[in-house]
Amino acid sequence: MWAHSMTVQDYQDLVDRGWRRSGKYVYKPVMNQTCCPQYTIRCRSLQFQPSKSHKKVLKKMLKFLANGEISKGNCDDEPMEPSMEDAVAGDMALINKLDIQCDLKKLGDNLRESLEREEKTRGKSTEKEEPKALIQSQEKKELGSGEPSHSVEVHPAPKPGRGPDLSKPPCRKAKVIRREKKRLKAAQQGPAGGPEGFPAPCAPPAPRPPKAKPGQPRSLEDFIFESLPENASHKLEVRLVPVSFEDPEFKSSFSQSFSLYVKYQMAIHQDPPDECGKTEFTGFLCTSPLEPENPPNGPDCGYGSFHQQYWLDGKIIAVGVIDILPYCVSSVYLYYDPDYSFLSLGVYSALREIAFTRQLHEKTPQLSYYYMGFYIHSCPKMKYKGHYRPSDLLCPETYVWVPIEQCLPSLENSKYCRFNQDPEAADEGRCTDPDRLQVLYKKTVLPYGVFKKQQRSPAEEAAVLQYARLVGQACAQRMLLFRS
Repeated sequence: MWAHSMTVQDYQDLVDRGWRRSGKYVYKPVMNQTCCPQYTIRCRSLQFQPSKSHKKVLKKMLKFLANGEISKGNCDDEPMEPSMEDAVAGDMALINKLDIQCDLKKLGDNLRESLEREEKTRGKSTEKEEPKALIQSQEKKELGSGEPSHSVEVHPAPKPGRGPDLSKPPCRKAKVIRREKKRLKAAQQGPAGGPEGFPAPCAPPAPRPPKAKPGQPRSLEDFIFESLPENASHKLEVRLVPVSFEDPEFKSSFSQSFSLYVKYQMAIHQDPPDECGKTEFTGFLCTSPLEPENPPNGPDCGYGSFHQQYWLDGKIIAVGVIDILPYCVSSVYLYYDPDYSFLSLGVYSALREIAFTRQLHEKTPQLSYYYMGFYIHSCPKMKYKGHYRPSDLLCPETYVWVPIEQCLPSLENSKYCRFNQDPEAADEGRCTDPDRLQVLYKKTVLPYGVFKKQQRSPAEEAAVLQYARLVGQACAQRMLLFRS
């Protein structure tokens, strides 16, 4: 159906019955007839924890912003061009081993000779003190006079198969090593804008949450809003702009945003130039039936349709089109600069939108879900949405949300499934009284019970009854169905 104008609550209710919008065109798949059933999927953002691959994308972005060094490889939906730290995937033993090997190289030839002497003269305390003093002296040179020295007890190497080599420094956790390197770097740079000598953060303008407690996994926000060095190679800014040509920021960035859309459609989707005009772009992503609302108990930005623009060094490299509704942030579309596909911007933007949903939840408690559009189990390009856990799929018959883990076994056996296992459960929001449906006819609002007396066409009645069944009783009574 074509939606000329719609409240955010009406669209929220429609989305929860399997509808989606494309511009002002609002549609609902006929699930039991289509070849590829499209199930509405939502992520429970408050319980979301990034997976290992999600963390790789976030780390990759941070490294790129910090020093600009990244391997521009082949990156599609999921990463990666893993760095050393990503490749070991949390294997702290290997990280410690590599770090210890680097430390031993720094000891120099004299220290290695001392260690060899120590092995030959095991048990002599006088010679045991010599390499110990050398190690302390070497550490003082590395740390500088402002840092306390650390003594390392040197032991002879054990026989093969008898345990760890005690002649080497004890293993340290990777996070401890990173903290030491950060302190050393801050001490070398001198006082900066941040606390305790750290450089002032160069992160997007969003409140950074408290760091995770020891023993707890790092949160999504910890990765996204991690402080960057003062001399970071790049600056990334995310701006939320209302979809309205009356908004000066939207209007001023329209030309650059449109050019990016054309570049994306032609490179990623192989669209011909005549299908990427301003008319198509405006109708698809710059018009919306949603009426903006800004109630006192709503989010500061209000409800409605928005573009989330990703500005890198003063240039737009990606735009996420979203709807902010009473209970969710609904993702509509994403287009980005193909030159930056090595950053896995599709994954990164989804993670940013989940974090944004959590941020809105702080002011508006009922807004806590991130809707990702449609999940198609038989299509690999749409199946990745199931990796954002915990998530739910909408039952196509009863319109209740069911955890995706319970749905997957059924989807392996059949493309179309009723997820609600209660055989007695029914669509509680179904239209039970079509005569109360509201019709706009000749500039007059009429209940359908009055309108149908003037229209004797069976086809007209069938169309109206189908509309009532698909939108449900609540929307049928609030929305006006235009009839000519």
